[in-house]
Amino acid sequence: MKKAWLTLSALALCLTANAAMAKDYKELRFGVDPSYAPFESKAADGSLVGFDIDLGNAICAELKVKCKWVESDFDGMIPGLKANKFDGVISSMTVTPARQKAIDFSDELFSGPTSLVFKKGAGLSTDPASLAGKTVGYEQGTIQEAYAKAVLDKAGVKTQAYQNQDQVYADLISGRLDASIQDMLQAELGFLKTPQGSGYEVSKPVDSELLPAKTAIGIRKGNSELQTLLNKGIKALHDDGTYEKLQKKHFGDLNLYSGK
Repeated sequence: MKKAWLTLSALALCLTANAAMAKDYKELRFGVDPSYAPFESKAADGSLVGFDIDLGNAICAELKVKCKWVESDFDGMIPGLKANKFDGVISSMTVTPARQKAIDFSDELFSGPTSLVFKKGAGLSTDPASLAGKTVGYEQGTIQEAYAKAVLDKAGVKTQAYQNQDQVYADLISGRLDASIQDMLQAELGFLKTPQGSGYEVSKPVDSELLPAKTAIGIRKGNSELQTLLNKGIKALHDDGTYEKLQKKHFGDLNLYSGK
């Protein structure tokens, strides 16, 4: 009996410790770089809008927690996550082997290819040789930066880093850049459909193992509890049709979810 009592006591202590260690999330803080329409940007009234924003708010609603958005330049996302400035990153963050060494990820939010943007009739293409001697801009901290440094620089292309995507487009419009490289849908829907982007075109997808397509929510390494919670929320969005409604709202009949 004494042995059984000790076993039960040990179990109770274990459960109590686990309960104490488990975080009861009443609020989720998401890091976001609002310079990447239609995924995340600011409306005229200063409010955050976009597909990622809607997905994050919907996940919070499913989990019955409050959503808090924390703005940051994209290259500050992983350092900010590690410094506990936010709980997760919802900012079109692609899942890469290098990032997986530093942080963990939720299940897939959506997938999309990378492309170049340049003036119509410029005669440029995804072939790095066509860009030799040209200047191509990219946002710091993105997968496009890794591609620019590993491929474009070696092909004789001058590459230029920027803190956010708005700065990239500003220099593209002013003529300081010959092209920019970014998410294809972001370029098509967030730039080409604006008055400033009417004279530009988007290349076909850039094919490279350095440019994976799957994006997800970035979380601190080892935070399996939050990972499980977020995956539960993402699954609920698909199960109840919310994901499909939000996707249709922003992209019409396009399907961004690979299901991987």
